[in-house]
Amino acid sequence: MKALRTAVTFALAAALAAASLGCATSYNSVEAEQNRRRARSHYDLGLDHIQNGRRELGLRELLAAEQLDPRDAEIQSQLGVTYYQKARRVEGEQHLRRALELKPEYHEARFNLTVLLLQEGRWQECATESATLFDDPTFVAPWRALGTRGWCEYKLGRVDQARELLLLAREYDTKDWSTLLNLGILEADQGNRPVAIELFEKVLALRPSAGAEAEVNFRLGELYAAQGERKRAVSHLQAAAEKAPNGPWAKKSEDTLKRLR
Repeated sequence: MKALRTAVTFALAAALAAASLGCATSYNSVEAEQNRRRARSHYDLGLDHIQNGRRELGLRELLAAEQLDPRDAEIQSQLGVTYYQKARRVEGEQHLRRALELKPEYHEARFNLTVLLLQEGRWQECATESATLFDDPTFVAPWRALGTRGWCEYKLGRVDQARELLLLAREYDTKDWSTLLNLGILEADQGNRPVAIELFEKVLALRPSAGAEAEVNFRLGELYAAQGERKRAVSHLQAAAEKAPNGPWAKKSEDTLKRLR
């Protein structure tokens, strides 16, 4: 009888322990889900701050979101972009790479990483990441990966390969002005002025950003000046200075105009 009571006691203890473990697991699961929801609220608020020019407040909310859910790839990616925008390049790269560790197929994070590497002049690393992005058939904007890689290859001195990649990017999207701009710069640098002029004129027809429009007008002014077409050169250089008067291309245009007078 004593042996039977002992057996029953052990069985009851085991049952209670299992029930307790189940409750703890359930509680942890509920708490984790609550943290994810709270993290998402901080994330959404952070994006709102950033989109409305309150970058520091946005960063604070993103960091709060990370504390609650450190394995959310979107939070890591946005932290990477925000840190980079604040000229905190090391932290920016760390968070973008962390996002890709958590979610290797996260296209937006990888593209943002290629942009960071491009801006940093790390051409080979940028070309490698861009190739990885293009090789993924589910990436919705393959021309961006091709264009970025093409520019990196050009900066690495591989002109023929760069031209091939940029032309392929153009086939994917004929209205991507950044591809046409980079291709025009390549052709201008290689002495192919008529081709470069045609490409730059197409960029202007696509109405790019003010900064890009100023750059293109400056480059057209330089090309026309080199061909002895002073009137056209002056027209484009003046347009560059007027389009973005506080930008770097305005100053370059004014210096060139002085030489032409």
